[in-house]
Amino acid sequence: MKIYNNLFLLTDFYELTMAQGYFLHKKNFDVVFDLNFRRPPFNSGFIVFAGLQTLVDIILNLRVEYEDLEYLKSLGIFRKGFIDYLKNFKFTGSIYSVEEGEIVFPKEPVLRIHAPIIEAQILESIILNIINFQTLIATKTARIVEVAKGRGVFEFGLRRAQGIDGAISASRAAYIGGATGTSNVFAGKIFGIPVRGTMAHSWVMSFEDEYQAFEKFAEFYPQNTILLIDTYDTLQSGLKNAIKIFKKLKKQGIKNFGVRLDSGDLEVLSKKVRNILDKFGLKEAKIVVSNELDENIIEQLLNRNAPIDIFGVGTKLITGHPDAALSGVYKIVAKKIDNKYIPVIKVSDMPEKISLPHIKNITRFYTAKSFCYDVINIEGEEISKDCNIYHPDFHYRMKINNSFNCKTKLLLKEIVKNGNLIYKFPTIEEIRANTKKNLEKLPAEYKRLINPHIYPVGISERLKRLKEEMIKKVKNSY
Repeated sequence: MKIYNNLFLLTDFYELTMAQGYFLHKKNFDVVFDLNFRRPPFNSGFIVFAGLQTLVDIILNLRVEYEDLEYLKSLGIFRKGFIDYLKNFKFTGSIYSVEEGEIVFPKEPVLRIHAPIIEAQILESIILNIINFQTLIATKTARIVEVAKGRGVFEFGLRRAQGIDGAISASRAAYIGGATGTSNVFAGKIFGIPVRGTMAHSWVMSFEDEYQAFEKFAEFYPQNTILLIDTYDTLQSGLKNAIKIFKKLKKQGIKNFGVRLDSGDLEVLSKKVRNILDKFGLKEAKIVVSNELDENIIEQLLNRNAPIDIFGVGTKLITGHPDAALSGVYKIVAKKIDNKYIPVIKVSDMPEKISLPHIKNITRFYTAKSFCYDVINIEGEEISKDCNIYHPDFHYRMKINNSFNCKTKLLLKEIVKNGNLIYKFPTIEEIRANTKKNLEKLPAEYKRLINPHIYPVGISERLKRLKEEMIKKVKNSY
C-alpha cells in the first residue's frame, strides 16, 4: 500500500554529488551493494528484520518531480546534463532480501541491491533510514513481547514518537515484532493493525465526580470497559468506584472489563487491586498497566508475580530506548567490469569495519524445532554441515555443533527483478505470525535480556580466503 508521496530528495546531499560525478565521468556500470548490521541493538542476542515492504514501495515509485529539478538547479552545483538525466529516473535494478519477520544477526548481508551505480548510490540513505528504524522497533517489541510471556502488549507510543513517520513506521514495526495492537488510529487504518485504548485522566476530571465518569464510560462502551483508577486515589477512590461499575456490568452478563494503573508502584498496586477484585467476585476483571514500561521493568514485575494481564508500552518502545539508532551499513561489494562481477572491499584498522567482499547469501542450518547456525557464503557456493566456517572478523575457525540432522535454506530471496516486483508480500498478520514462529525457533539462551549467548554466524572458507587475499592486495598497494 502506497502511503508516502514521492521521496526522491529524501537523500543525503553527497549521494547526489557522487551520482553526478559518476554521470559526468560516464561511469554508470552495474554494482552490488549490501546491507548488514554491525551489532544488535539493546545488547540483544538477535535482530528482527523489518521495513522491506515500505522500502520496496518507495523505491519502485521514486520519480523526480519538476519541483525537485528546480530545487536542484537552484543549488548551483548540478549541471544541465545531470538534471536532464534525472528527469527520467526510475529504479531499473534488482533487490534481494531476507523476508520481514526473519531473525538475523550481525555481519549478515540481509539486503542486496543490484543496479547501475547511480541508482544504487542514490538509494543508500532511504534504505538505511527505513530498514534501520523499523528493524530497531521490531526488535525492541520482540524483546518486550518475549518477557511478557503471552500477556498482551499494546503499543501506546504515538504522542512520544519522533515525529509523524516515527509514529507511523514504528506502529507497523511494533506489530510485526509482536505487539497486540496500537493506539495510533492512522497506522491502524493504513496497515490494518488492531487499534486499542482506554481513557485519559482528563475524562475523569471532566465529570463532577469519578463515579459518574466511570458510569458514563461504561454506558458508552459496555463491551470494553477499562477504567483508569489512579486519577485521585487508586485504592480508596478509583478501585472502589470501578467495582461498583463492574458489578452492574456483570449483572447484565458483561464480563469484558478491567482497570488500568498508570502510576505508583505497579507491583504493589497490582497485587492489592487483584486481591480486592477477587474478594468482590470479579476474577474476570483484567489489570492493565502503563507508565514508562520496557522489557526490563516488565520482566521484573512478572518475576515478582505481579498479576498483570496487559502492558501498555509507549515511550521506550516507540523511541527504541536506550538505543536511538541501529547500526546498519550499506556497502558496495562488487562491480561489473567486462560483463563480470569483480569483488571489492573496504579495509579498516578496526576488524569489525572491514567489509565482506562479493555477492553473498546466508545459509541457515536448522531443525524442525530450532535454528542451529548461519554461514555467510558467496552466492552460488554449496555449503554443507561438514564445511569449515570462520569468524567474520577474525582469523580463526569456529567450532560449530553440527551433530544435529540439520536442513539448510538460503535466506535472501529475489524481491524485485529489473525494476519489477516479482514477490508477493504477505499480509502484516502473516509477517507478525512469521516473526513469532521464527522467535520460537531461536533457542532461549539467545533471547535472554542479560548476557545473551552469541548466535554462531561464520563465513565460508572460500569467502575467508577471498577476504584475506583482497586485504593483502590492498595493504601491498601502498
